[in-house]
Amino acid sequence: MDREWNDSQPIYRQLRDRVVAMILESVLGEGDPLPSVRNIAAEYRVNPLTVLKGYQQLVAEQLVESRRGLGMFINAGARDLLLKSERQRFLTEQWPPIHETIQRLGLSAEDLLKTRPGRRR
Repeated sequence: MDREWNDSQPIYRQLRDRVVAMILESVLGEGDPLPSVRNIAAEYRVNPLTVLKGYQQLVAEQLVESRRGLGMFINAGARDLLLKSERQRFLTEQWPPIHETIQRLGLSAEDLLKTRPGRRR
């Protein structure tokens, strides 16, 4: 996880987003434990309550479960659930402006497919 926090959103939300990214990238898999609240708080120099709030969001989203006395663990199916919701969010929030730009510039599917992101023509 990145050690830097930005001011654009609360730290607990950034922590939640980082765990989500780790699940989507298969860094964390089903049944894997999350680092303890105490360890994350100490390592990233944040309040333990902030870490707990981020973890509680993940529990509320049914991505992780708390096992009394053992810690927090990634739920079975968490990655699939995230992929479904992230795909839907992309299609409803990010795709429409991208599609408008493609239409406005008159780009074809061929133009898009032959140009890899990050590569200049």
